Amino acid sequence: MIITVQTTPYLDQKPGTSGLRKKVPVFEQKNYAENFIQSIFDSLDGFKGDTLVIGGDGRYYNREVIQIAIKMAAANGFGRVLVGRGGILSTPAASNVIRKYKAFGGIVLSASHNPGGPTEDFGIKYNIGNGGPAPEKVTDAIFARTKTIDTYKIVDVPNVNLDIEGSQDVAGMEVVVINPVSDYADLMEKLFDFPAIRRLLSSGFRIVFDAMSAVTGPYAKEILENRLGAAKGSVLNFVPLPDFGGHHPDPNLVHARALYEEMMGEDAPDFGAASDGDGDRNLIIGKGIFITPSDSLAILAANATCAPGYSRGLAGIARSMPTSAAADRVAEKLGIGMYETPTGWKFFGNLMDAGMVTICGEESAGTGSNHVREKDGLWAVLLWLNILAVRMESVAEITRQHWTTYGRNYYSRHDYEEVDTDAANGLMQALRDQLATLPGKSFGALTVETADDFSYSDPVDKSVSSNQGIRILFEGGSRVVFRLSGTGTSGATLRVYIERYEPDADRHHFETQEALADLIAVADEIAGIKQRTGRTEPSVIT
Repeated sequence: MIITVQTTPYLDQKPGTSGLRKKVPVFEQKNYAENFIQSIFDSLDGFKGDTLVIGGDGRYYNREVIQIAIKMAAANGFGRVLVGRGGILSTPAASNVIRKYKAFGGIVLSASHNPGGPTEDFGIKYNIGNGGPAPEKVTDAIFARTKTIDTYKIVDVPNVNLDIEGSQDVAGMEVVVINPVSDYADLMEKLFDFPAIRRLLSSGFRIVFDAMSAVTGPYAKEILENRLGAAKGSVLNFVPLPDFGGHHPDPNLVHARALYEEMMGEDAPDFGAASDGDGDRNLIIGKGIFITPSDSLAILAANATCAPGYSRGLAGIARSMPTSAAADRVAEKLGIGMYETPTGWKFFGNLMDAGMVTICGEESAGTGSNHVREKDGLWAVLLWLNILAVRMESVAEITRQHWTTYGRNYYSRHDYEEVDTDAANGLMQALRDQLATLPGKSFGALTVETADDFSYSDPVDKSVSSNQGIRILFEGGSRVVFRLSGTGTSGATLRVYIERYEPDADRHHFETQEALADLIAVADEIAGIKQRTGRTEPSVIT
């Protein structure tokens, strides 16, 4: 019943910061998905008879690859597969299932916040037994195997019925189709003060959550409307669609513009939020005020003890290097550890497993805690609601009080998408060539204090990750960071992060791009963005 299929390698299967992402037609090539899945299994030891979790965000080609992965798991010796009904598992829910049921690991099918559809994006990621993304030593081994693979194993059996919960037999391996929402919703109920949030929502406090026709819809519907009593219709676009309704499921001010405009209106709800394709990112907007992901991380960390799950305080905070230093000031005041890591949630896993941090965040709208080993969009929304329920102040009031206490980090990210790869690499190399000469140089009123190519030494396993992004730090706490993203599927995405620290509360009222104007000009002057990329402005500003 087990078939060994001859195959030839594809040489473009190097995982990025969060698995292998390509266009659907690439994955539809003969044996393309099979090669990568077999390379995952070939890179692992000790899983015979063990449990594998499989699920995805419901995007186009999700069901087809789930069937392949189930049959290959059976052929390779797994004893059990847990799969979400309909093939659905949000990324944080998959992490929770891995941890709760002590699975060996999991295959998560998603391209996160990228578009879906027959010609759009797809992805395969492997998560290890702690529920988090595979570390670099595992993804490096997977990539090495993809370059030499010559066979894969699969069983010749009918497809599994993914739409009926319960147990099925696949060539001697048990496949259990599980409710994709219940385990996750139960966990949230343990972490947060649901009675307090219910009282807030029953008091006339209005919320709106845009699930963006993506995977968080069923989770938000169950938790916000069914368990917490938010008004019916508070959760928008809650049915996951293979093409996300033709929209881009990225919760930022470009792709969630309608939500932003509603929250800026005269009769705006009190709280607005959105999540992305696979449920691991979040957008937070109060009535009349947008909260940057960096500020959200800092405010959540400063107020986390409002929630029962964090009432004993935080062990530490971690953020990705491009994320603003707002959370650093919270950690300093709380007297806890602060860790700056490369981009990629996998770098937080060791810190959480070692008990060194409780809350983590990335400027790219990812926030989470040690309840799972992935960022978690709905978790961030619920923690905000818990804080609002306890403090009984508006989002704007809480945010402005935070700035008064800690200072404001004006912050923005400028994305230049689908830039010619050679041009993007040339720009980064030219920056590296300048690093030694930049300290002490002045650009108008700005003077460079230090400049480097960020390198991270993991305090737990002592691994070193180099060339993680160019940092240019100015006197007074401002900085500019340049980095090429690993989440796109074509060309290169140049990301420029601009940050200005302002301790004076009388200067906290400026529009962000206005406050950053001098730094934006200096970033272009140093890097030659317009000259090297041919772009006169970013594709997206967040």
